[in-house]
Amino acid sequence: MTFSSVNTIWVLLGAALVFFMQAGFSMCEAGFTRPKNTGNILMKNLMDFCIGTPAYFLLGFGLMFGTGSAVIGWLDPGIARDYSAILPAGVPLWAFAIFQTVFCATSATIVSGAMAERTRFSAYCIYSAAISLLIYPISGHWIWGGGWLSQMGFHDFAGSTAVHMVGGVCALIGAKILGPRIGKYDKNGKPRAILGHNLSLAALGVFILWFCWFGFNGASTVGMDSDELVISAGLVFFNTNMAAAVACCTTMIITWIRYGKPDVSMTYNAALAGLVGVTAGCDAISPVGAAIIGLATGTAIVFAVELFDKKLKIDDPVGAISVHGVCGALGTILTGLLATGVSTEKGLFYGGGLHFLGVQLLGVLSVALYVALIITTVFMIIRRTIGLRADRADELTGLDISEHGLPSAYAGFAMSPDALPEDDAPVLVDGDVPAAEAVPVKTVESGALTRPKFTKVEIICKEGRLDALKNALSAIGITGMTVSHVLGCGQQKGKPEFYRGVQVEPTLLPKVQLDVVVSKVPVSSVIAAAKKALYTGHIGDGKIFVYDVENVVKVRTGEEGYDALQDVE
Repeated sequence: MTFSSVNTIWVLLGAALVFFMQAGFSMCEAGFTRPKNTGNILMKNLMDFCIGTPAYFLLGFGLMFGTGSAVIGWLDPGIARDYSAILPAGVPLWAFAIFQTVFCATSATIVSGAMAERTRFSAYCIYSAAISLLIYPISGHWIWGGGWLSQMGFHDFAGSTAVHMVGGVCALIGAKILGPRIGKYDKNGKPRAILGHNLSLAALGVFILWFCWFGFNGASTVGMDSDELVISAGLVFFNTNMAAAVACCTTMIITWIRYGKPDVSMTYNAALAGLVGVTAGCDAISPVGAAIIGLATGTAIVFAVELFDKKLKIDDPVGAISVHGVCGALGTILTGLLATGVSTEKGLFYGGGLHFLGVQLLGVLSVALYVALIITTVFMIIRRTIGLRADRADELTGLDISEHGLPSAYAGFAMSPDALPEDDAPVLVDGDVPAAEAVPVKTVESGALTRPKFTKVEIICKEGRLDALKNALSAIGITGMTVSHVLGCGQQKGKPEFYRGVQVEPTLLPKVQLDVVVSKVPVSSVIAAAKKALYTGHIGDGKIFVYDVENVVKVRTGEEGYDALQDVE
């Protein structure tokens, strides 16, 4: 076999980009979940790749690309047999093997997001290995390894079904068996919004995935040494981008209409939905067809997320089931309608018959059924042995600390749990020790602490009015203040807002609390300045609370009372 440097470099570049998708999934899943589980999610996304690599090497690759039968490949630990019949032109075995390995890892990592925040880490490692060993390779053999679906003409260019729907079905079964996160549904079954803690991370993850998808789809041409392949790669790149962009626009408009405002996290999900949907037919459709797939997946993602969240009560923190499962299947089926006949049979909308569409439908249904049966068996075995779900106490505390001993993934923003060293354990005092010796007592002369009156003024307001409030207080001579971000609501419970289609609890609205302690400045002046700075006449202008303060102590100088409030050297 003569090797092509161009084709080999192209495949290896694609493998590197697809590998980098692990970073995108890590950021996306961490951002859409809560901070107490961030380390756990990052660890899972690392380990599904690290477990999947040797598993695919030992068993998966042979099962997928061995020419054993139309249903399954062959057992080939270590990829030692002859695969020349399936190798792309000019691409050596190990280049092709690493390219397929990173695809396998992508399928496994999809599952972690849907089952996030409540799955035992040990259980995750086991079912991740099962996906790489058995589930993905066998269904992949049907599609890409010369199996019965490929022989029928099933077309899944880069893995809408082979990779994404496989991961999505596993995610669906796993999330259903696990059950929802604690607090996700009230006693009446109404869903509560559990907000992702870092949309910046999630957005970074989506953009990384979008960028890497050009390698995921583009490099699936597995060659660039001919005019035909060059033209095909350009079309694949364009269609990939078109579907994602149109899906985002579609979801933005739909959520704007349904929820009153465009939903940020759902729109980012739509980018992935469009990318997943176009992956099956990106080489076989026109840019108009890619736009149609973007329109379809951008619509489907909204209603799929609502269906699983509100109707089926399946808790999917990141939307993985809808993005990868639903849109992977939808994009594969739409290829049977929109294929122009360039690299496949013509789709139904381009003059083709029902045969191609029927094969696409059959492929989706058969793969979904196979994956569901095997992964259900795996999950049930895990649940009855080591346990699939984390303990209630561990889930409430967070899997970072309970599974990994990590107090926080954000050490600069969170305190470690209180722990009392053995050397500092309290000394018990028995009854033989006089109280005067056991507890040192200091007395203060009566009248020695005569002080002026101190008053604490606590102001709760909207975040957007903080600068105006600070300027108003500074103008009347107040320079010392404490500002905190708080959550709460008043009698009106605030204006309803939505996150991923679920109304956010009205008792948790973001506010700012500003505290000042005054003595010289009249309290009435503080209140008047605050009211003037904050008043709009609308609900949510804020509240002002006034308290008496017993004493004030400046730590640096030891000054107390009125002097402690002054900043004079």
